[in-house]
Amino acid sequence: MSSTLPFWILKNSARNSIATLQGGRRLYSRCASNRNESRLRLFSQVLGTRKSIGPCSGSALQKAYRHTSTEEDDFHLQLSPEQVNEVLRAGESAHKMLDLVSGVPNSVLRFESNQLAANSPVEDRRGIASCLQTNGLMFGIFDGHGGHACAQAVSERLFYYMAVSLMSQQTLEQMEGAMESMKPLLPILHWLKHPGDSIYKDVTSVHLDHLRVYWQELLDLHMEMGLNIKEALMYSFQRLDSDISLEVQAPLEDEMTRNLSLQVAFSGATACVAHVDGVHLHVANAGDCRAVIGVQEDNGMWSCLPLTCDHNAWNPAELSRLKGEHPESEDRTVIMDNRLLGVLMPCRAFGDVQLKWSKELQRSVLERGFDTEALNIYQFTPPHYYTPPYLTAEPEVTYHRLRPQDKFLVLASDGLWDVLGNEEVVRLVVEHLAEAGRHKPDLAQRPANLGLMQSLLLQRKAQGLRAADQNAATRLIRHAIGSNEYGEMEPERLTAMLTLPEDLARMYRDDITVTVVYFNSDSIDAYYKGG
Repeated sequence: MSSTLPFWILKNSARNSIATLQGGRRLYSRCASNRNESRLRLFSQVLGTRKSIGPCSGSALQKAYRHTSTEEDDFHLQLSPEQVNEVLRAGESAHKMLDLVSGVPNSVLRFESNQLAANSPVEDRRGIASCLQTNGLMFGIFDGHGGHACAQAVSERLFYYMAVSLMSQQTLEQMEGAMESMKPLLPILHWLKHPGDSIYKDVTSVHLDHLRVYWQELLDLHMEMGLNIKEALMYSFQRLDSDISLEVQAPLEDEMTRNLSLQVAFSGATACVAHVDGVHLHVANAGDCRAVIGVQEDNGMWSCLPLTCDHNAWNPAELSRLKGEHPESEDRTVIMDNRLLGVLMPCRAFGDVQLKWSKELQRSVLERGFDTEALNIYQFTPPHYYTPPYLTAEPEVTYHRLRPQDKFLVLASDGLWDVLGNEEVVRLVVEHLAEAGRHKPDLAQRPANLGLMQSLLLQRKAQGLRAADQNAATRLIRHAIGSNEYGEMEPERLTAMLTLPEDLARMYRDDITVTVVYFNSDSIDAYYKGG
């Protein structure tokens, strides 16, 4: 999650004291009652330090594992090894891809994904889908802030905008014809990992109306083959963000739709999306999620190939862009305390209309009778707010032609990258692959009878905590929250991080969402040999 300062503090938090704590390169603003100060000291002693992990909100875990109270009588740091694994693996997802797509060898072998919450409710989202009217697989990580509403909306809608952008003129005409004659639409996506928590159907119908307006405008361009992939990614990000902004300005009679539109627009989300079509990999990034490729050279050595740059104050190009878009008199105020206007860590994001709209427009929309307190809309205008917009959802798009030595792609929210570097992430996935190979039973050398299978299952059960994670994303999350400053796993630390009460968890870790995409080297090699 991309943390913010007072801009996002909920109004009801004014009754508590505000504890601002420093953690590595990040600052986090958090409500903390005086009752919790001793608990903070307790956890600081148990957790120690781990790179930039420090005072840093995740769906509540099962009651047996996750405490919601910091009262001393209710608080225990006790998890069995099996419970640790159960908590860590609860959000796992994995899928093996078809060997052929439209008769062509698939460059993606499989994917593994997982998510661990710190916020309650979790503000990260993930989505994986294949395009049914065009070629390609799409993988996305969406990191919300100021609530989960914007991340949820973007995770549900962005892939549709991308898919429509890639459609040919003929397919778009078929889509429009079906709408006009009130016939079923052509299927657009096949979800392999849906974002979940789908919004209400009547709101979805509003979104479909706006998607239709978009494809009508594409039809007016009279492009027979549609946009190229880079254009499709660029336009999709920006068009969806524009629709999010316009939807809350439009007069809507339905109160639920109006309230949700307001929550989506006034919260925010960063996004990192990969589109894979054969050997063609495009990654679009807006914010501080990240994508890296694990590369194995001919000599067996592994390296890391970053495909994104974080859009924040530590990126010189981003800092230069921001200063160039505003008067020279704002050079010292556009970034303060390493945040956009002293408020927001990422410099690109969906939503966050408080950093895009004029003060007059914000006032006009909020005066339409919204119960902003009940909707957790914090009304705050940063100092030095002179020449909006300061924030954009325009993505930075990177193209990479896949090679046989490109073995996997890791997409993750900044909750992972805050504590693990690119090289460390690649190393952990490589170790995961090596361990998976060592633990795989060699059934080809022995008859696979029921007795052998039962013996193997008993051996695995006896290993308990030592049993290797079957999902690489789980391994990454385990090490992100359970390793010390030397990169060594500490069971006590891991247990402590998983049993943090809800009112403390976000102060020590962020939501972490990871997807690992494995490439099919044989298919990629065959592509090149086939000319």
